[in-house]
Amino acid sequence: MQPGLERIDDFRWRVPKRGRMRVPGLIYAEEALIPSIVEDKAVEQVANVACLPGIVGHSIAMPDIHWGYGFPIGGVAAFDPDEGVVSPGGVGYDINCGVRMLSSALTKEGLAPRLAALADALFANIPSGVGSQRRDLRLTARELDGVLAGGAGWAVGRGFGERDELELLEERGAIPWAEPRAVSERAKERGRPQLGTLGSGNHFVEVQWVDEIYDAPAAARLGLAVGSVAFLIHSGSRGLGYQVCDDFLQVMLRAASRHGIDLPDRQLCCAPLKSDEGRRYLGAMGAAANFAFANRHLMAHAVRESLEQGLGLAPREHRLRTVYDVCHNIAKLEQHQTPQGRRELCVHRKGATRAFGPGHPALPAAYRDLGQPVLIPGDMGRYSFVMLGAEGSDEAFGSACHGAGRRMSRSAAKKFAAGRPVVRELAEQGIEVRAAGMGTVLEEIPEAYKDVAEVVGAVDGAGLARRLARLRPLAVIKG
Repeated sequence: MQPGLERIDDFRWRVPKRGRMRVPGLIYAEEALIPSIVEDKAVEQVANVACLPGIVGHSIAMPDIHWGYGFPIGGVAAFDPDEGVVSPGGVGYDINCGVRMLSSALTKEGLAPRLAALADALFANIPSGVGSQRRDLRLTARELDGVLAGGAGWAVGRGFGERDELELLEERGAIPWAEPRAVSERAKERGRPQLGTLGSGNHFVEVQWVDEIYDAPAAARLGLAVGSVAFLIHSGSRGLGYQVCDDFLQVMLRAASRHGIDLPDRQLCCAPLKSDEGRRYLGAMGAAANFAFANRHLMAHAVRESLEQGLGLAPREHRLRTVYDVCHNIAKLEQHQTPQGRRELCVHRKGATRAFGPGHPALPAAYRDLGQPVLIPGDMGRYSFVMLGAEGSDEAFGSACHGAGRRMSRSAAKKFAAGRPVVRELAEQGIEVRAAGMGTVLEEIPEAYKDVAEVVGAVDGAGLARRLARLRPLAVIKG
C-alpha cells in the first residue's frame, strides 16, 4: 500500500477525502507505476484539485500523471456549470496541444530508400524550433481573427486540405464558443507569424510504421495495416496559447479572491464558470484552441506537400488521409452521465485526451460504432499506440491518457544524455532525426519517458480505451 492511497483494483487507486477535499481522488495506474507517481508528489496535486468548488465525481489522474502547473499533467476534473469553476491551471499553457494522425498507402519497405529524403522534405516544409515562423503565410489582424473563430475550417477555406476532413477532428476542428475579442493584442502578435509551425519542447512530426494490430477489421477502417506508414503531428497553439494562459493567471488570482474561493494552491487560481472572468477565459481559451486546430491542419497539408513535391508521389500513390485529431489541454462543456442523471459539465483535461465510447453522438459517423480513435504518442525511440474509446471511460468523463508521461525533467534528461551521440544512436535503430537544435533532442531522449506500453496497459485494463494498433518511429522532426 502506498502512502495516502487506497487500492481499488489492479488499475485504480483512491485518494481518500481529507481536509478541504470535496470529492475523493481517483488515479488509474498499474502498481509498477505508483512509486514514481508518489515520489513526484502528483498525488498532492490530485488532492488539491479535489478542493475546488463545484467539482463532480472525482479528481482524476491518468497513468501518465506527473507534476504540472496547478493541476497534474494527466489530470481530469469536471465541474458543475452553476457552482463550479474554470481554471487555467487545469488546461495548461499550451492550449489545445494535441495530436493529428494521418494514414497512407505507403509501406515501410517501399519508403525505406526514400526515408531520408522524406525527413529532409518534412523538416524543410514545417518550421520548427523555439520562435519558429512560417514566412510564406502572413496574416492580417482580420485574418487572424478568422483563424481564432473558425479553426481548421478557416484553413480549409484558404485551400489547405479538404472539407470532409473536418468530420474527423474533435469538435470538427473548431470550438463554437470561441471569442477572438477576449484574446489580448500581445497574444495575437505572438501567434500571427506562427500558424503552421511545430515549435519546440515535446512537439514533433513523426513518420511511423504499424508493427502490430490488435483488431484488424477496426484498424482497416482507420487505414492501418501491419507494415503501413502513418504520420503523427503533435503541436498546439504556440505563443498565442501560452500568452492567453499567462494573461489570465493574474485575472484568475484576483477573481478567486473577489469571489471568496479559498485556494489550496495559488496555481489553481480560478473563477466561477458563470462569472465575467470565467466567460472571458473560456472565450479566449476557445480561440487559442481554434488556432491550434488550424495549426495542425496546415502542418498536415505540409506533410501532403512533402510527399507530392519532395518525393514526387501522386495522391493516388500516397493516399494520405486524416485518421483523427484530438486535443489534450482544454476545458469544454460536454454532456455526461452522472449518478444524478445526464447533465452538462465543464470537463478540464490537462495532459489527457477525450475517449468517448461507441455510440456517442459527438463522434463522426465513420467511427460511431467503433468508439473514438485515441492517439497515444510514446517516445522517439520506442513506440506509440492507437486506441479506441470504450464505455468504461464514462467513469473518467470520457477521458484517457495522452502519452507516456515524463519520468525525468528536461534538465535531468539533458544532464543524463550529455555527451551521448543520441542522433547516431537512433539512426542505428533505423530512425532518422531532424531537429532545429540538439538541446531539444537531449531533453526528449527515450529514457526521459515512461514506457508507454505500461501506461496504455492501465488504460486498457481499466476499460477507458482498448488497444487497436502499435506503431514504431521511422523519422522524427523535432524543434
